[in-house]
Amino acid sequence: MSVAFFDLDKTLLAVNSGTLWIRRELALGHITRLQALRASLWIARYHLGFVSMQDAVLAAISHLAGTPAQAFQERTTAFYEEQVRPLFRPGALRALEEHRSAGERLVLLTSSSGYLSELVARDLRLDAILCNRFEVDERGLHTGRPLGAVCFGAGKRTHAEGYAREVGVPLSACAFYTDSYSDLPVLEAVGRPVAVHPDHRLRREAARRGWPVVDWGAPTVGAPLAAG
Repeated sequence: MSVAFFDLDKTLLAVNSGTLWIRRELALGHITRLQALRASLWIARYHLGFVSMQDAVLAAISHLAGTPAQAFQERTTAFYEEQVRPLFRPGALRALEEHRSAGERLVLLTSSSGYLSELVARDLRLDAILCNRFEVDERGLHTGRPLGAVCFGAGKRTHAEGYAREVGVPLSACAFYTDSYSDLPVLEAVGRPVAVHPDHRLRREAARRGWPVVDWGAPTVGAPLAAG
């Protein structure tokens, strides 16, 4: 048995769901224009290499303090069904089926929230989810703190290592698909690193190390979600 880990944004999905979420929250009045601008600037600064996205993730989680978890989950479900669900790459769906047919475990390894990740895992029939989850108090309100290590960068490797130990498989026997240079700690640890529509830094690193680079295409409107 082996494990195939998959990143979500711009890997399984053709878009960054975080950017779509910010736009939707602004349009629905759940955040202000200033909050949306700050979030967008964090993303832009990260892509330019000026800031750690781990700090941005922690900041975003802290801003949830005092908000009801159920309402957030309901908004995420509507967001997924209306905007995200049609955006899986066709090549990603085929890759999932290939690994499933080979008897490998399929694991989502993402910095996205547990609310969104659970919906993705349900539709794609994944075996496990490694993601960012939020602490909720006895009143059902977010505390503004993450549950466990932040699942980003080196934190993703920590989550992957923990899961691999749990199922008794060395990371050297696992695969990982991602678009992002920030996932280098995991790519370096697995035996089968694959760059999917990589950003410019990862494309350069993949060429230097001889890692495969794949094109999983763009979704077609009206195409079925599952392959095979």
